[in-house]
Amino acid sequence: MNGRDLVGAIGPELLALLRTAGRIELEGFNLELDELELRLPSGAFAAPAFGAVPPEPGPERPTELLPADFVPTKTDYPGRVREVVLGATRREGGSRARALTIGGAEAPAFTLFDRPIVNRPVISMDVFDTRVPMPKALRAPFEEVRDDPAEWARLNVHRFGAKAVTVHLLSTDPLIKNSTPREAAATVESVLQAVDVPLIIGGCGDPRKDADVFSEVAAMASGERLLLNSVTLEMATAKTLEKVAKAAADHGHNLLAFTGLELNDAKELNRRLYEYVPPEQIVMDLTTVALGYGLEYSFSIHERARHAALMGDAELQHPTISGSTNAWSAREAWMQMPPTYGGPELRGPLWEAETALALLLAGVDIFMMSHPAAIGAMRAAFDVLTTWPLDEVAEGRANDWVTARIGGEG
Repeated sequence: MNGRDLVGAIGPELLALLRTAGRIELEGFNLELDELELRLPSGAFAAPAFGAVPPEPGPERPTELLPADFVPTKTDYPGRVREVVLGATRREGGSRARALTIGGAEAPAFTLFDRPIVNRPVISMDVFDTRVPMPKALRAPFEEVRDDPAEWARLNVHRFGAKAVTVHLLSTDPLIKNSTPREAAATVESVLQAVDVPLIIGGCGDPRKDADVFSEVAAMASGERLLLNSVTLEMATAKTLEKVAKAAADHGHNLLAFTGLELNDAKELNRRLYEYVPPEQIVMDLTTVALGYGLEYSFSIHERARHAALMGDAELQHPTISGSTNAWSAREAWMQMPPTYGGPELRGPLWEAETALALLLAGVDIFMMSHPAAIGAMRAAFDVLTTWPLDEVAEGRANDWVTARIGGEG
């Protein structure tokens, strides 16, 4: 009898025995097969037979996170980010109520067990000297003052608590109004008289026109320690960089060196500026890209620059700035979308705040922002990130970062 016939003969009896017995013992049995196939009906093992030994229980499922010790490692970095002072008080030759110091980092951002925060990050609120296209959700808080830069600045300071103001002189653009350098200087003067916070002065992006405008503004506001926004390598090509740098040096202003997501360009521009101004008068703008449009690249560039500075690269040891208002260039910040995504009056400020928050964690020192709600969110983040008790952090007893909630308990 072959194997197949044998299995067919004993199969029914074997199944009958399995139904009534918990165990079957075969003695003196020898079976040689080339192939053995057992087919059991579905549900044959749905319930164990009476008297069967139950299977051993599996491992117990965890009900909470496993405890783990965290021993912070303190690192001494050979480099340090320079400090830059924005604005000058009357005692210092200006007219500001107080000056703001940015920079000074000695460790990566918010590694509180390594070093405490040296200088709290700063937010500067935007003002435009002419009407520019803006999403409704962004322009709504400023609609009543959009035609008066001085009143707009006053609103930013007195209603929204701005510690600094950025005046964008876009009307000087030859393709917009082509306002003269003298008209631009008059606008800046009116803002200086309206508020007593430090000012950032933005141009139109034309390398020749900006050089003329910045030179005029620098002379008019001599001693105020403005931040002129910005100087570029294109100015070097147009042979206007020297004019702006000398004006800043002669009248005591700071320069914002703007480059497009390329650290070698940033280093080259800084080297050119060292010929005219001390390094303590230079802030870097490495470019801010909106959330969803390459923000991760902006984050990487800023983080690389900060780590290089801490490791001793003197040409990158400058505070950095983020034009976080660029987040509104993302269409998802202002366009109509299904109700699931919320309205632009909420989505837009979130887009701006998320863009700024990402770069805050990369170590950015000053943020140019617009919407009051986004600024409020950033201030709340500042409070959380800069006020953890250092003794708890040093002893590894900081808030549980897995379950912690910003602005609440737990």
